[in-house]
Amino acid sequence: MLVAAGLVVAAPSANADLQNPRQDFLRASTAGLFLHWGERTSPAHTDCGAWESDVTKGGWSADYWVTEAKKLHAQYIVLATFHSRLGYARPWPSAIPGSCHTTRDFLGELIAATKKAGMRTILYMTNDPQWHNEGLPAGKDWLDSAGFSKYAGHKVDLTTNNGFGEFSYDNFLEVMDRYPDLGGFWIDNDSQYWLDHNLYQQIQAKRPNYTLSNNNEDTPIMDMVSNEQKTGMTPAYDYPQAVWTAAPRLIEADYKLPDTGAWWYTGTDSTVDKGLNVGRYIANAGSSIKSLMDETAMVNGKFPSKQLDYNNFLNGYLDQIWGSVTGTEGGGYMYGGLQPGFWNDGSQGVTTISKTNPDLQFVHVLTKPSGSTLKIRDNGYQVAKVTNFRTGASVSFTQGNGYLTLTGLSGWDPYDTVFQVDTNGRSGIYPASTYTMSATASASGHAASVAADGSYLTYWDNNKTLPVSLTYNLGSSKPVQYLAINQREDSVSYARSATEQSARIKAYKVFVSANGTDWGSAVASGTLPSHRGVQFIDLPTTSARYVKLEVDSTWAASSDSTHYKLLRIDDSWIGSNYVGAATPPAADRYEAENGACQGTIDSNHTGYSGTGFCNTTNATGSSMEWTGVQGFSGDVTLTFRYANGTTTTRTATLTVNGAAAGTLSFAPTASWDTWADATATVPLNAGTNTIRLTSADAGGTPNLDYLEVAH
Repeated sequence: MLVAAGLVVAAPSANADLQNPRQDFLRASTAGLFLHWGERTSPAHTDCGAWESDVTKGGWSADYWVTEAKKLHAQYIVLATFHSRLGYARPWPSAIPGSCHTTRDFLGELIAATKKAGMRTILYMTNDPQWHNEGLPAGKDWLDSAGFSKYAGHKVDLTTNNGFGEFSYDNFLEVMDRYPDLGGFWIDNDSQYWLDHNLYQQIQAKRPNYTLSNNNEDTPIMDMVSNEQKTGMTPAYDYPQAVWTAAPRLIEADYKLPDTGAWWYTGTDSTVDKGLNVGRYIANAGSSIKSLMDETAMVNGKFPSKQLDYNNFLNGYLDQIWGSVTGTEGGGYMYGGLQPGFWNDGSQGVTTISKTNPDLQFVHVLTKPSGSTLKIRDNGYQVAKVTNFRTGASVSFTQGNGYLTLTGLSGWDPYDTVFQVDTNGRSGIYPASTYTMSATASASGHAASVAADGSYLTYWDNNKTLPVSLTYNLGSSKPVQYLAINQREDSVSYARSATEQSARIKAYKVFVSANGTDWGSAVASGTLPSHRGVQFIDLPTTSARYVKLEVDSTWAASSDSTHYKLLRIDDSWIGSNYVGAATPPAADRYEAENGACQGTIDSNHTGYSGTGFCNTTNATGSSMEWTGVQGFSGDVTLTFRYANGTTTTRTATLTVNGAAAGTLSFAPTASWDTWADATATVPLNAGTNTIRLTSADAGGTPNLDYLEVAH
C-alpha cells in the first residue's frame, strides 16, 4: 500500500493554486459529460456480478460515451459510479474489499478511450456512507465492513463517516497508483479522515497532473468548484447569476439534461428542454463557467431516445456557432468585453471575447428584444463592424453615449442569435497608471490600489465596512464621464429573496472635488442592479481631479453572514468620454422595481425593461414613487413608460418633492404587452429628488415600467 511506502510522510503541504498548468485542459474546456451510472441504474441490481454481466451483455462501450460527449462538444467525462445512492460500485477490479467492484476494467477502458480522443476522464469519489442500505431488504448493506476490517487489520465500520473515510481513502490511493492517465477526481464533500491523513497532499505529490473538483463547497485546495443546478432564476437559463464562487477560480455548473427525474436512469425517457439547456450552455460559456451536463445512462451505457435526440440536435446547433464559444472567455467580466445581462426591450444574453484577440467579440442574444433594435453598453470599445455570425451578413449599428445600438434586426434564432463584433480597441478610458487610489476601509492584503490595477488576480476588499468610499486622484482636473466597476461575483447559491441576492453594490453616491476636501452634493446617486458583469455609473459632464464612489449598501442581507456588507472589486476605471460622444448625455433611467410600488412588481407581460413593472392596486390614490432621482437645478423632461390594456384613458397626479406638478393622461395602448411614453417637463432640485404618480381613477395607474429623466 502507498501508505506503507511512506508517501504520507514525504507529502508536501497542500497548495491552494488559483492557477496551475494542471488546470489548463479544464480552463480550455467548454463542457463535460456527467454520468451517474451504477448498480442502482434501472433495472436495479443487488448483486455486483449480475450487474457487471448485464452491462457487458448489453454491449457497453467506452467509445459510445466518447462519441456522445463529442456531440455535446464536451472535452471531459465525469464518471459517478462510486456514488453513494448508486450502490457504491467501483467500475474497476479493486484489491480492496468493502463494496461492489468489477472484474472488467470499465474505468480503464474509458480512460483509454478519452485519451485517444484528446479528452479526459475524471472519477467521482464520495465520503458519504449515509445511503449504505438504501433500496435493500432489511439487514442487507451495500458496504461490507467485515471484509474491509479484515483487509485493514482492525475493526472498521464503513457505515460511519470516519470508517467510510478510511475505505474511500484507500480507494483514492489505489486509483492514483493504477491510472496515471486519469484526469483527476471530482469529489463530493470532504472527509476529516482524508484531512488527517493528508490525502490531497498525497495526490499532488503522486499525480501532480490530476485536477481536484469539489461539489458545492469552496475547499481552497481544490482546482475547481462545482455548483449544482438551481431553479428559480430569471431568466430560467441564467444559472450563472447565482454562482457563489468568485472567478478567477475555475467554476463548473452541473445540471441535468432530462427535465425530470433523478441524476441517474430510473427507467423513464424524460424530455429535454432544448431552449433551456442551450441557454444554460451559452450563459455558462459567456461567464467563463464550464457546463457539466448530466445524462442518464442505462445499464448498457446507452442513453434514452430523447437524450440521444438532444445530443444530435446540439451537435449540429453548436457547429454553427462554435467559433463564438470555443477559445473565448465570458465578456464583460475580468477579461474585458461588451456588457452582458439585461439589455433593452426585454432582451437578455451574454457576450464572449476571444482569448487571443480582444478586438474580436460576440454577442449572444438568448432572449430577443420585443422590437428590431438591440442596445448594449460598449465598455469603451470602438466598433468597426458587426455581422450575423451564422450568415456573415452585415448589421447596421451606431455608437453614442456609451452604447452600441444594432438596428433593423430580424430573423432571430429561437435559442441564440449570435453577432460578431469587430472592434478597434478601447478609447476614452484613463490608464490606471495615471491616477492613484485610496479607500476609507480595506482588508489586509487587499488595498484600494488594486481596484484599478487592470489585473483580475487582485481585488480590493472593503473589510465588511459600509458605508465605504473609493477615491480616484487623477492628478489634475480632467473630464469625467462615467465610472465602470467589475465586482467579484460573491453570491448566495440561489435567489432566496429580493433582498438577499449578492455582495454587489446596491445604493451608491458619486462626488467630485477639485481639492479632495470639499465635495459638495453628490453628482450622481442611485441603485445598481444585482446583476453580474461590469456595471456603469454615468455622470453629468464635468471636470474634476478627485472622484469618490461612496457605497452605502450591498444586496446581501444580514441573514447571510458570509456575504453581508462584503464588497470586493476586481477592477474599475474612469471614462473621460464616450466613443462617438458628440451627442447629449443619455437620459437617466429609474426602473419601477427599484422604487416604491403601491401594488405588485409583475412580469407577466412582455416588452418591459429590467426585471418587472409596477402594477398598482386598483384603487384611487394608489401610487408609484421613485426616490433618489438625480437633478441639476433646472427643468427636465420626465418620461414615464407605461402600458394600458384597457379601452379608457387613465389619469394620475404628478408630484415632485411633495409639490403638485400637474396631471398626466395615459391613453390606451392596445394591449398590456404594448408600451408607450407619457412625458412632463418639471423643475428638479440639485441632488436627489422624489417623483410620485398617484392614481386619480378607481382602476389605479397603468402598468409602469420605468421613469427616465432627460436633463
